[in-house]
Parts: sequence; C-alpha cells; structure tokens
Amino acid sequence: MSRRVTRPLGHGLALSLGLALAACGGMPSNRSLYSIHQPVVERSTVMLDVTTNANGLPVAEQRRIAEWFEAMDLRYGDRISVEDPLDRPETRLAVSDLAGRYGLLLSDGAPVSSGELQPGQARVVILRSRASVPGCPDWSGKSGATLGNGIRSGYGCATNGNLAAMVADPEDLIQGRKGSNDTYINTSNTTIKTYSTAVGTKVNVIGGGTATTSGGN
Repeated sequence: MSRRVTRPLGHGLALSLGLALAACGGMPSNRSLYSIHQPVVERSTVMLDVTTNANGLPVAEQRRIAEWFEAMDLRYGDRISVEDPLDRPETRLAVSDLAGRYGLLLSDGAPVSSGELQPGQARVVILRSRASVPGCPDWSGKSGATLGNGIRSGYGCATNGNLAAMVADPEDLIQGRKGSNDTYINTSNTTIKTYSTAVGTKVNVIGGGTATTSGGN
C-alpha cells in the first residue's frame, strides 16, 4: 500500500522540480542599466546623372532635378552633394539653389559611387539616414523571476525606439553636433513660428473663417 502512495508523490516532486528549473532558464542575465537594444543608423544613397553645359545646368535638367527632389520627398537630415569631373561652380550653384528650396545646403565632397561619368555629365547624390532599434519589442524573456537582479529582455525598447523615431537627423545619434558660442536665435524663432502657424496647431482655416485651437502640452 505504501509503495502505491510514494510513487505518485515521487512523480509530482520531479515534475515540480522540472518546472522550476525550466522557469530559471529564462531569467534575465543583464544586471547593468544599459540596454542591449540600441539605435542603429542605416544609410542609403540614391543618385541622378544629369547633363551639363558651359553655363552649368540647362533649364530642362534643373527642372528634372527639382522633380526628382520632390519625388524623393527631400527633407531635413538628407545630405546632398554633387560629383562633377569638371568641377564647374555653375553646376554646383544650380543644384544648391534647388536644394535651398528645402532649407538644405550642399555637402562638401560626394560619397563613393559606382559607375563612371561621361564627359559633360554630373551626378547629384542624396545620402539619407534612417534610425531604428532592431529586435524590439523583445518578449523573449519567459521567466517572471529575477533572482540575479537582471533587467527585462525588452528593457530600453520604448526609450530608444522613441528616440530613433523622433530624432530629426539620425546622423546626430552617431556624432553629435559641435557646440558654438553663438546663440541660434533665428533657428529657435523659425521653429516656434512653424509650430504656431502650422495647420492643426494654432490656426485652422475652416469654411473661409478661422478657428483657434490650443497647442500641445
């Protein structure tokens, strides 16, 4: 009779120990306050070859570049450069004027590109960066216990994911901007003006009239 009772008890004890050990296998091991999920910046390059002349860029080519900028949704953070074997200042000036419509300046030098330019050609290059946090969200941690005082597997996903999504220029995550003794009053005023006059923020035009709404918190 006793043998029949102890055998189920033994199986139950083994099962409980197995479940406990399985739970311990998924415990967090990172005991620092640094997340393993960090923003990663990816760069992509797109190019457009144009025909040049003695005066720089023909009107037709300037129109073509303008349409290309619009199709590429040129925006802050993009870096534009010109590769011109003849290094004509007129060509660079024409592209600079087109980029200036988006508030962008030309970068010095151009990224290494494939393909040789023919005589009478120049290449306009857009370097675009994108920030993301690979592996997020991370729900790989299965254990609710943290006997080693480790952080959860998804620690840092929310903060770093929002940072990567909201940063205006992803390149700032790689190398921050250099400080200056000057005060950027004009830059701050431009930002405030854009915020206060943007549709849906300060003044909306509805049916020919105006409706004032409050801004964000």
